[in-house]
Amino acid sequence: MRPVAIISKPQKEELFQLLPDLVHWMRAHELDPILDPVSGTYTQEARIVPRHEMPAANPELVIVLGGDGTLLSAARVFAKTETPIVSVNLGSLGFLTEVRLADVYSTLEGWCNNCFTTDSRSMLHSELWRDGDLFSEHEALNDVVVAKGAIARMGDFSIRLDGQLAAVFRADGLIISTPTGSTAYSLAANGPILVPDVDALVVSPVCPHILTLRPIVVRGDANIVVNIVGVPDQIFLTVDGQEAVLMRVGDELHCCRSQHTVKLVRLGATGFFDVLRAKLKWGER
Repeated sequence: MRPVAIISKPQKEELFQLLPDLVHWMRAHELDPILDPVSGTYTQEARIVPRHEMPAANPELVIVLGGDGTLLSAARVFAKTETPIVSVNLGSLGFLTEVRLADVYSTLEGWCNNCFTTDSRSMLHSELWRDGDLFSEHEALNDVVVAKGAIARMGDFSIRLDGQLAAVFRADGLIISTPTGSTAYSLAANGPILVPDVDALVVSPVCPHILTLRPIVVRGDANIVVNIVGVPDQIFLTVDGQEAVLMRVGDELHCCRSQHTVKLVRLGATGFFDVLRAKLKWGER
């Protein structure tokens, strides 16, 4: 049987009915379901594996049942495997999770019959250096954010692009995003929208204390270094809005395009601009 991983969003009432039926359907189609612990709260009729151990089971497909946040979490778990992901929208916006709940089985049948395409999304690799040593490293599908904590005072930052000093400024923070992440937090910070296959990164300051500092689009192979010059109290590195690391003065954040990509399974002809119009009302009056 072909192993298939299932990652679910917690506290979704519809999954109490969907997951047992889905497990039964998968076994009838010679698929071996592997559940993460959250999925295991809805049904115990399949093997339950901790989320971080799921790549070791070598699944041929990952099914995400939730919203964009659940997909971002799954993407980081499987970042180094490039396992294709079917993302089913059970959230509120569902910008990335395009498959409707009513289309779950038809989408899986398309995958079983090899009648699908994959939408490859680039990821962002970041390394946090402290006192000359690598402190932590992360892969992100949307973005990494350096931002202050609860204190209302701003922090002091500097940015270098490919070894050249770009800016020294005061702000609430800084967002470095992939094209996929350009429609997330970066968009809220007045950053541009990038088509997903554009080879670029976006650097967006958050509430800078200077009128001339605006978001900038850089080459996809650019090396971006953010230095923490001064902080009011606490400042955090946040990865895809889900992982947080406390930073301190003197830390350096190195960001570049990841060598890994996320492959999203697509069955229909829905395009990026269809999603923009449907989800963000782009171009409407």
